[in-house]
Amino acid sequence: MEQSVLFVPVSGPSGMGEFARTRAVADALVAAWPAVRPHFLLHREAPYAQGLRYPVIRLPKSPTLCSNEVIAAIQALRPKVVWFDNAGRTDQLRAARAVEARVIYVSSRARQRYKAFRLRWLSLLDRHFISYPEALAGELGFFERWKLRYARGAQVRFLDAMLAPFDFETIDRALAGFAPELVVVPGGGSGFHDSTMTPERFAHWAQALAIAGRRVVFVAGPSFKMPLAETANFRVLRNLGGGALMALLQRARLVLVNGGDTLVQAIVLGKACVAVPIAGDQPARIARCVALGAALAPRPDDVEATCAGLLADATRIAVLEASIATLGWHDAMPHVIGLLEDYLGYAWVRAMRSAS
Repeated sequence: MEQSVLFVPVSGPSGMGEFARTRAVADALVAAWPAVRPHFLLHREAPYAQGLRYPVIRLPKSPTLCSNEVIAAIQALRPKVVWFDNAGRTDQLRAARAVEARVIYVSSRARQRYKAFRLRWLSLLDRHFISYPEALAGELGFFERWKLRYARGAQVRFLDAMLAPFDFETIDRALAGFAPELVVVPGGGSGFHDSTMTPERFAHWAQALAIAGRRVVFVAGPSFKMPLAETANFRVLRNLGGGALMALLQRARLVLVNGGDTLVQAIVLGKACVAVPIAGDQPARIARCVALGAALAPRPDDVEATCAGLLADATRIAVLEASIATLGWHDAMPHVIGLLEDYLGYAWVRAMRSAS
């Protein structure tokens, strides 16, 4: 029986972290249960809305600012689950409840986390997922724990990272035998108003390291428009799906990345990382990873030399990898898919599969 899940991530002309996270969940869910039909509500100017294999309802603004349209979509689709990612308003949550949908909210910033712990929201949510490991996002505070006991509403869980199902076939076809030493991932390809760092700077580092003899793959997000010429040591992959990106990271010796989800995904995969913040919420997260021994964060002028030094010294990479292994961070996707299976009524099928 076809089941509908509605994904409502923050979206717009720049940034794509929330979309990438929800797309990964949709891909994993459909891989497990092909009858599930995900739908997305996205800003009409979001570059990643083009070519998405799931139905998209385009909005004039980000979903939080489009309550009438979001509520109308919920009422028309009557989904079994509505997944809000850093987006949503109280009336939208109530609309989801009115059609008897399960409601999941993901927060990855302090402001959105605070919103989700308001008493009126706790009573409307089934699950509040806090993106990133507890060591990065910060443990539950006294008032957060008190509210959870008092409200008896949403259950809260930290998500270390969510990895889309590996798509090695796409990566093998795209690389055609090219074995990357360094994978460079600056994010969706757009700049941010609260940071002077740009994706183009990442591209220059990637090209310089390739000229120096390293095999480099640069991942260009949907907003990245700078033309890049490939060489014997330099490959450019554009608009990778989440599963292909995970497969590419798995193949890398070293990852040069911004401070968003991909940093933590690479760490969960056990990869040594050099991290450079590209948005205002990232410096603190990167600093915490450095303090935990999970990444290096050189000054921008030292990024090229740091990457070159690591690639020339297998012992230094091994030390980083050993430090990462002690963190105990895991892929949260199996837990998330198990929860969605329960909400969609597939638990009994899962039990039969396990028994057979």
